[in-house]
Amino acid sequence: MIESVILGMVQGIAEWLPISSEGALVLVQTNMFGESSITHAIGMAVFLHLGTFFAATIYFRKDVLALLKTLTRYKSASVENKKLFNFLFIATLVSGCIGAVLLSLLSGAEDQLLKTTSIVTGGVGVLLLATGVIQLRARSIGERAVEQSTARDSILLGVIQGFAVLPGLSRSGLTVSALLLRGYRDDVALRLSFLMSLPIVLAGNILLGLRSVSFSLESAVALLVSFVFGLLSINILLRLARAVQFGYFVVVFGILMIIAAFV
Repeated sequence: MIESVILGMVQGIAEWLPISSEGALVLVQTNMFGESSITHAIGMAVFLHLGTFFAATIYFRKDVLALLKTLTRYKSASVENKKLFNFLFIATLVSGCIGAVLLSLLSGAEDQLLKTTSIVTGGVGVLLLATGVIQLRARSIGERAVEQSTARDSILLGVIQGFAVLPGLSRSGLTVSALLLRGYRDDVALRLSFLMSLPIVLAGNILLGLRSVSFSLESAVALLVSFVFGLLSINILLRLARAVQFGYFVVVFGILMIIAAFV
C-alpha cells in the first residue's frame, strides 16, 4: 500500500513539471520496489496518468467543453476552437502511431536490455539530460496564438509527443519547449501542451494501461492518490513553471542519474 501511495504522489506532482513523470515512476519502481520488468513499469506509469488526466480535465474543463461542442457543431464553432480542435486531432494521430511503434520495439528488446536498474537509471539520465538541453534552448519570447497554429505545428508536436513515450523524455517539457521555439506565447504553449496530453493519455490507457495493469486495491489507491495530488498541485505548479527555468534542474537531475548508474 505504501508503494501505491508513493507512486500516486510522484505522478500527481511530477506530471506538471517539465521532467519526465514516466521516467520518475520507472526509477521509483525499479530502484525502490524492485520492479524487474521495464514494460510492466511503463504500463503502470501509463495507468497512473489516468489520475492526472481527470485532474487536468477538471482544471481545463472550459476548454474540454468547448472542444466537445466543436466536435458536434464544427461549422458554427469559433476560429480559435476549430484551430485548437484540428491541432489536437492531428497531433494525437501522429503521436499515437509513433508511440505504439516505440512501445512495441521496447517490449521486444526487453530481454536484451537485461532489465537491470543501473541500465534503466543511466538511460533515463541520458534522456533527461537531452530534455534539459532542449528546454534551455527555448528562450525566445513568441507572439503566436492558437488561431495561428498550422498543420506543420500539429505534425511536429505529434512526433515529439510520440517519442515522449520513452521513459525519461518529458512530454510536457519537450512539447512546451517545441511550442516556444515555434514562436508561441508562454501561456499558449502551456495550455496546448497540457491539452495535448488528454486524448493521448486516454487512448494510451484504453490500448495499453488498462490492459497491462491488473485491477486491485493497490492500483485503485495509486490512481486515487495520483488524481488528488494532481488536482491539488496543478495550479501552483503551473504558476511555478511560468516563473522558474526548470531546464537547469532537469540537466542536473539527468547528470546525477547518469552518475548513479555507475555507483
